[in-house]
This record gives sequence, structure tokens and C-alpha cells, in this order.
Amino acid sequence: MSPEEDAVTDGITVDVLRGLPNEVELAALVAVVSEAYVEEAAGAVADESSARSAWSFSQRTFREPLRREAGWGH
Repeated sequence: MSPEEDAVTDGITVDVLRGLPNEVELAALVAVVSEAYVEEAAGAVADESSARSAWSFSQRTFREPLRREAGWGH
């Protein structure tokens, strides 16, 4: 397989706009960008605690709290 076919198969291409980087420089670029992507993806996870429960959607949240000092039969 040629390098062009590899790029098409993997879905990733790198276009050098200036300069003539050698293979080591391109490998370093790919390593740095890959690590940055992994860190970004790890930090982009949604927080599970932010989801509201069915209880919080209910109208019960609009009621006044129970008065504990009144006791049960009052």
C-alpha cells in the first residue's frame, strides 16, 4: 500500500504548508497531537451528577417543607 492509500484508509491526512519536515519531525507532530487529543477526549466526558432526577421534575419541589415541630396529628 502506498502512503497516499494509507492516509485515505485511516481517514487522517497531514498537509505541510511550509518547510520540509523530515520523518522524525512528522512523527513528533503526530505524537504531540495524538496525546493532546487523548487528553481532550478524556476531559470532555459529561458529568453524571448534572442529570436531574424524576423527583426534581415533579411539582413536589414547589411545596413548602414539612414543619417538623408540629408533630403528626396537628
